[in-house]
Amino acid sequence: QVQLVESGGGLVQPGGSLRLSCAASRSGFGTAVVGWYRQAPENEREFVASITYASSTDYADSVTGRFTISRDNAKNMVYLQMNSLKPEDTAVYYCRRGGYWGKGTLVTVSS
Repeated sequence: QVQLVESGGGLVQPGGSLRLSCAASRSGFGTAVVGWYRQAPENEREFVASITYASSTDYADSVTGRFTISRDNAKNMVYLQMNSLKPEDTAVYYCRRGGYWGKGTLVTVSS
């Protein structure tokens, strides 16, 4: 069983940056693909970015060029560096490994 814990969310002004972290306890991430998803109020959860064990990455069109996903396999950590944030990036951000999800961290982009 895997336990995922996200951190790093908060309130930031438009154009600002945040770095989210996802820690995996117990069996860790292993060699699995890890993804970040987000859910804004009254919206469905949507894909943001994913990374393989070998650090191949994939991004949603809406965040390409602004967000960067990375992982540290030795520390069982995955990160999401978010730059040039926009109000429409406001959402709860979730980390996912297979069928396992964290509880999320809230990102609010507002002036």
